Amino acid sequence: MDLKLSQKKLFFSPTRLFFAFILLLGGVFCLTLFGCNRNVDYFSYVSEFRNNIFLAENDKLSLRIYSVTKENPYLADGVAHESTPRTEIFLLAPDGTQTYTLTLRVDGKEYGGELSYDNVKSEYFLSFSLDVSSFKELPCLLTYGERQVQLTAVSVLRNETVEAETVLKNVRTHSPELFESMTDKYGFLGEIYLRLLYEDAPYYYVGVINRKGEIHAFLVNATTGKVLAHRKP
Repeated sequence: MDLKLSQKKLFFSPTRLFFAFILLLGGVFCLTLFGCNRNVDYFSYVSEFRNNIFLAENDKLSLRIYSVTKENPYLADGVAHESTPRTEIFLLAPDGTQTYTLTLRVDGKEYGGELSYDNVKSEYFLSFSLDVSSFKELPCLLTYGERQVQLTAVSVLRNETVEAETVLKNVRTHSPELFESMTDKYGFLGEIYLRLLYEDAPYYYVGVINRKGEIHAFLVNATTGKVLAHRKP
């Protein structure tokens, strides 16, 4: 009986209780500090997401349609605000003297309007509230002068195109120290631009922006998901 009592006293000794408390406290601290970081939804901090591109052209006209979600106000300040879907139209024409009107027919409804000419970029532009991210092609009608041109803008997305979420995950894997330095137990201290690009092949641009407005820019192959380049501020 005395032996059993001494064993119980040894097991519940103040020294053992103290170390057990320290280990428990350390475990809670680690979960608080690191567990939240592992559970951060970095995609929720994407304040600009260009998720689709549609292309069409004839002998004289070249049309690009971007499906995007953008924050409002649109500022590269490291803070992700609420974003809304938009459709952005870019038209390259022989010159800027014509007045062009574009009409899209989507789900039986018509959208569009008159395009504005940008003298700096030498292209026409139009933007309006519409989500076309899930479409594979968009029928377009361009009107200028007495002419009307029918075009079908086709999406650059293919079955082998990597999902945007995977692209962002690969960027995090490529530069873990960047995301760790911008993450605390409350979340991510920055915002992210994620843009689909197309120059003979699809790419992704990922911009990681801190609270100073400094941007780490990544170029990612949209077919393999491989990070091709990283430009630091």
